[in-house]
Amino acid sequence: MPEDHPDAGHPAKERRKQARTASSDQWATAITEIHPNRILIRGYAVDELMGRLSFAESIYLLLCGELPTPSIGRLFGAVLVSSLDHGATPPSTIAARNVATTGASLRDCVCAGVVGFGQYHGGDIETCMRFLAEGLTNVRAGASYPEAARNLVNHCLSLNHPPSGFGHRVHSRDPRATRLLELAHDLELDGEHVRLIREIERVLEARPDREARPLPLNIDGAIAAVCGDLGFDPELGNALFIIARTPGLIAHAHEERQRQRPMREVNSKDSVYDGPPERRLPEPRT
Repeated sequence: MPEDHPDAGHPAKERRKQARTASSDQWATAITEIHPNRILIRGYAVDELMGRLSFAESIYLLLCGELPTPSIGRLFGAVLVSSLDHGATPPSTIAARNVATTGASLRDCVCAGVVGFGQYHGGDIETCMRFLAEGLTNVRAGASYPEAARNLVNHCLSLNHPPSGFGHRVHSRDPRATRLLELAHDLELDGEHVRLIREIERVLEARPDREARPLPLNIDGAIAAVCGDLGFDPELGNALFIIARTPGLIAHAHEERQRQRPMREVNSKDSVYDGPPERRLPEPRT
């Protein structure tokens, strides 16, 4: 390639050019390149990433193709931490523990838990991202943010179901959602998606029946707003839930195998927590 060619010296453009010129029986991937004694993830040597990038930052690189800024890395890490585990009651946890009682492998237990994710458990992040995109389309057509929020809420309530990302069976105020949006604001990463979901919160808070039927912003809604502002494709919304929840499923399946008898009946209502009492992080963690 001539030195003055516009693609010269630009690795991404050169890779695309190579892909375009590949023969018809070849296919291209832009994720990982393997050579003897060399592994490149999105162009970066994996051994150079080790010890320099956090796991969350590495996942961001893998999914998005570029390194996150320190602020984005911190916010994205918070997204993953927020969904690490949901306790002993979710269907995915019960599925993982039930399979663990049979003596199945840890892999099979975790697989059962992941299969337990569905529209009503872990499926709302993608739905909410598309829900917010619909509202932002309305904004770009000339509606104000409050108008777009009212339109979205009124449509959902007319169908007798809460807006995506709102409502919780346990919390009247989801502490994870509150913290995530606070962090996005502190890091100056809150944009149009967060702005819209805040307006939806205000509309729901102004309802006459809000006390009888509270609809707080839940963690799925907060993740949807934050990830929308970070530029994630909605399809990746539920994938982030799978990534975040897998360690929790592993912990539950492993504990089941270690502490409980085989082939027991797993009833989440009978569970009793006997772990450490509430404690604070040591300084200087923030």
